[in-house]
Amino acid sequence: MKDIKEVETGILDELKNTSIDASKCMQCGVCSASCPSGRHTTLNIRKLVRIAGKTTDILSSEELWMCTTCYNCQERCPRNINIVDILLDIRAISVHQGFIHPEHRAVCEMLLEYGHAVPINEKNRKKRVNLGLEELPETVHKYVDGLEEVKSLLASCGFGKLIEHTESGVTEDKT
Repeated sequence: MKDIKEVETGILDELKNTSIDASKCMQCGVCSASCPSGRHTTLNIRKLVRIAGKTTDILSSEELWMCTTCYNCQERCPRNINIVDILLDIRAISVHQGFIHPEHRAVCEMLLEYGHAVPINEKNRKKRVNLGLEELPETVHKYVDGLEEVKSLLASCGFGKLIEHTESGVTEDKT
């Protein structure tokens, strides 16, 4: 069994490797100024970029999950830092460490059950028809056999195990 410091050091090394591009940041704030989510939430992209790769505290940060991945920050960064890609990689590390925002967990559960992050409900079916579209998109909603393939793929990579619930609300480390 690995000791906690050894595990934390390994995680911090993984965060540093993932976030190496963030070290180019000059803290100009263009990322935060262009962030639509930051206008309505406490998300401060510049702060996340500043701490990326420097502490494991970022793994449990609420802000990590507020990014909508619109890529505004990344497209406007004068240093061409792959900000969103870094955040997505950190989210992946976070999930592997048992941290996942409850709303993201719910989306993952829908993906496991329906093959869609947001299933098409009756209201959206009617909207599609009113817009002149087919009632169902060219996805597993329309091709039901494909849903089993999606489920099989997700099961083969252990996706469901990543989001299993525990009493503490975080997943247990299965390693």
